[in-house]
Amino acid sequence: MEISAGTKFSSWQALNDTVMGGRSSGKCTVNPAGLEFNGTLVSEGGGFISARSPLYSPPLDLSGYQGFKLEIKGEGRKFKLAVGCADGLGGITNLIPGGLRWVTEFSTGVDGISSVDLPFSTLRPSIRAKPVGLPLKFDTTRVNRLQILHSKFADDGGLNPGYRDGSIHWQLIRISAYN
Repeated sequence: MEISAGTKFSSWQALNDTVMGGRSSGKCTVNPAGLEFNGTLVSEGGGFISARSPLYSPPLDLSGYQGFKLEIKGEGRKFKLAVGCADGLGGITNLIPGGLRWVTEFSTGVDGISSVDLPFSTLRPSIRAKPVGLPLKFDTTRVNRLQILHSKFADDGGLNPGYRDGSIHWQLIRISAYN
């Protein structure tokens, strides 16, 4: 099931570390080939750039699928996919600063398009790049936001060995759910 491709990324927006006092910058543009992100990473005071979808309303029901498939040009960098879910608890997890997200990492090739399969089973609960050690279960029926990040932090809370300051360019061609 295609979630977004080409000009369907038009409502995605950049969200960078400036929301927490950082100095990284970047912006999204959309063309028929997909979503392009151009920016500059500065680790001092932050260290991340991202592009995120609008809130899906109603949430996406991906219960018939096994995971996400991304087609991305990523300069050989390691990225994270962060997935937001409507919590069914009256929005209480949205009160957590930074929100609860389900996160998994993936690597990209230096050249060309990388096709990446991310099984739902690899998603781990996280709050602001820190793993949550609670027995939570990813709800495939209530996916309400997707975000692609390049951060100085890995999904285990340690440092991302593929991170580097300076200019960054990546392109998300397609994101879909596979079964």
